[in-house]
Amino acid sequence: MSSVFGVFKRIYAAFISPPRPSNVEDNNASPPLRIGILGAAAIAPAALVLPAKSHPEVELYAIAARDIGRAENFAKKHGFKKWYGGTDGYQELLNDPAIDIVYNPLPNGLHYEWTMKALAAGKHVLLEKPSGNTAEETRRMFSLADQKGLVLLEAFHYKFHPAIQRVRAIIDSGELGAIKEVNATLAFPKGLIGNNNIRMNYDLGGGAMMDCGCYPLSCVRYLASNNPSTVISATAVRYPRDPRIDIGTTAQLTFASPTPGKEPVNSTIKCDFATPLRWGLIPRWPEISVRAVCERGSIEMFNFVMPVIYHSITVTPDGGVTRTEKAYTFESGKGEEWWSTYRYQLEAFVDKIKGRTPQTWMSAEDSIANMEWVEKIYEESGLGSRPQSTYVHPTA
Repeated sequence: MSSVFGVFKRIYAAFISPPRPSNVEDNNASPPLRIGILGAAAIAPAALVLPAKSHPEVELYAIAARDIGRAENFAKKHGFKKWYGGTDGYQELLNDPAIDIVYNPLPNGLHYEWTMKALAAGKHVLLEKPSGNTAEETRRMFSLADQKGLVLLEAFHYKFHPAIQRVRAIIDSGELGAIKEVNATLAFPKGLIGNNNIRMNYDLGGGAMMDCGCYPLSCVRYLASNNPSTVISATAVRYPRDPRIDIGTTAQLTFASPTPGKEPVNSTIKCDFATPLRWGLIPRWPEISVRAVCERGSIEMFNFVMPVIYHSITVTPDGGVTRTEKAYTFESGKGEEWWSTYRYQLEAFVDKIKGRTPQTWMSAEDSIANMEWVEKIYEESGLGSRPQSTYVHPTA
């Protein structure tokens, strides 16, 4: 019963009513970083709005949407002070000198243009994954951020949570020996992603590998502490209405062994927008898991993407006793049991902007590499990369 109560307690604090920070009214504190959001995206409340409400150093300030009525409704619902709308709404938000941070949750195909414009306007940017449609776009965005002395972070939020870091620590400790295989899956039941969803729009950078596939790819790279060396195979299930879009992709990868001279590390990643119904009637539970096989045992994590709700880390030593662990907080440092991956991510993002050392970081090199391997998987599957943005950033 206590476990069930804990689930509801964490969900309530993380996604319904986050506790207000105790020092938010501290007059001696520096002014809060003011946040502007491009687009009233469905992900925005969980990914940034709610985490911001429990952070003492940020303020929800402005929202922009193509439909000004939608922007106004979003602003009033979530406590933003200003809203912008219409064809120039995004740019008007970027022109607002009071805004310090811009969150960009726009469709993938618009990430490059509006991140470049936000950086040009002098804003730090929290950018939804995947960072762009191509690795070249990602490379250019981080180059501009570096030139401007601004913080750009791709929002691979799962990496900031103690749970996946605990999995990595167990692998790195050598307790189970060297890693031999690592597999990850993120799959949703059929019907969850509708035909009109932007994820099914090729021109906007749609496709399962772009949306949910970038997570297992990132995760196996993280746990292997390396980039793949080869895409052995990649098979895409094509969307009947537009065969340029994958509704599911499976890729076989190899990584160089951490031990010189040994066999390479094998990896399978899977993503799916439409896992078939059970008996043709009942939706399947989303599959969100990662498993590593090592020389002397294995380790598996359930729900690596949203562990605050519930997760389990199962460690199985060969010939030993299986144990299950959970990690909602770090042994030392910032964090609460109810902090979501997004809240841990926001903590790191603010720390970076403030010149402090974040507990974890997603580097430019990491973001670029992940996008490079997304493209290589698409190439191997026969679908090819998503279309590069036509936006041309003006040069000085």
